[in-house]
Amino acid sequence: MTSLQTVCLLVFIGLIIFLASKTEITRIVKDKKWQHIVFGSVVAVSFLWLFRVSIYDGLVIHFLWLTTLTLVLGYRWAMLAGSVVLLISTAIGNDAWAMFGVNALIGVAVPITSTYLIFSWAFHKLPKHLFVYIFICAFIPGAISVGLKMLLLSGYYYADGVYTWDVIEYNYLMMAILMVLQESFFNGFSITCLVVYKPDLVHTYHDKFYLDGK
Repeated sequence: MTSLQTVCLLVFIGLIIFLASKTEITRIVKDKKWQHIVFGSVVAVSFLWLFRVSIYDGLVIHFLWLTTLTLVLGYRWAMLAGSVVLLISTAIGNDAWAMFGVNALIGVAVPITSTYLIFSWAFHKLPKHLFVYIFICAFIPGAISVGLKMLLLSGYYYADGVYTWDVIEYNYLMMAILMVLQESFFNGFSITCLVVYKPDLVHTYHDKFYLDGK
């Protein structure tokens, strides 16, 4: 592992320990419905992450679906679930163990944190309306999360001397525009279906706020 990889791993471990200490972990045992939601989310995202394309090792393109995961589970549980998804992906050989810390920070923590920050801002600053929730909290964060992930990962590979900037730009970064649009639509569509048909499964959504305007 390089020094940068080690630093990323230590930072992420510290973050997860802190979040776990602030989370009622026993809820997943006591609350069967919550257990099914969390486990179902991990399985769904893990399955989606199986579908990926790449030309060079590490420069992998795939849907994240972490915006939906964040809105469904809330910030702390999304971080824990996302870490499990990455652990599964790494264990089956889709990602390198040496890259776990980098992938965890850039590919899990950044998308989830950016999504939740936008949701929190919208909840406190914008009118509480169904379309505000769907477009501002799902469509836009979906686009921003994958864009940030691809940009930061590109910066890492260049800073750590893994690839030249030409290789990164033409084989990875140029796909960002396409992925931004697709990720935005995918998360927006997912959340729209959930809040219409199964709103009780979405932790950050409540009818009394977004339909009643209270």
